[in-house]
Amino acid sequence: MKGIILDISAAAYAQEAERLVHEVAASQAGAVREAAALLGACLRGGGVIHAFGSGHSEAIAMEIAGRAGGLVPTNRLALRDLVLYGGEPASVLGSAELERDPSVARRVYDLAPVRPEDAFVLISSSGVNGSVVELASIVKERGHGLVALTSVRHSGEMKSRHPSGLKLMDLADVVLDNGAPYGDAVVPIPGGGTFGAVSTITSALLAQMVVAEIVRGLLEAGETPPIYRSANVVGGDEHNRALESRYAGRIRRGG
Repeated sequence: MKGIILDISAAAYAQEAERLVHEVAASQAGAVREAAALLGACLRGGGVIHAFGSGHSEAIAMEIAGRAGGLVPTNRLALRDLVLYGGEPASVLGSAELERDPSVARRVYDLAPVRPEDAFVLISSSGVNGSVVELASIVKERGHGLVALTSVRHSGEMKSRHPSGLKLMDLADVVLDNGAPYGDAVVPIPGGGTFGAVSTITSALLAQMVVAEIVRGLLEAGETPPIYRSANVVGGDEHNRALESRYAGRIRRGG
């Protein structure tokens, strides 16, 4: 790479991220509609949508559950639930191997306020770690609908870290592909390597596209979508508490 000057800049990253945003929005439109149909049916049947991601994927679970402009009947699951609700010492969260451990998934599921009519969105760009693959297995074993948000390209180049050899995308009813490359980063560095991760941006886009389609479906069915208002606008807290009361004991907003 000596003597070759690459475009290392904010503009170069933004250009690549913008390209992927348009590409993902177009290529995943059909899968978005399928995911919205599955999750919308869950809501119309009185269910709650549970979202789980570990590492940076937890940001997308937060995008789905409990945010302004999003759906109220949503609940976020996390590895920290082992401590918050399961009585485990906080030290267990210090292990870098925790998300790779299949055994924690059943505990996370059992600690959650799950009902048979509920559905799940599991997020993992690699889609191979033991906890998320095992949780996906449990979700399907219990008969819930499952949407996976992953990178098909990255996952396809990885070996599963679950004893079954399966990956998240192998178990889902609907797969949403965030389009991220292997390794996630998109801008090359002279001498080797890349920087500028994109999976969070494209995964958040897909999550919000699914919400948009769910809202459209509810409106077409003559129902009022249960949508959060910002807590930082007048009347937001009162609006949100009134909607949350319909799902008392089924959605958690702590942690």
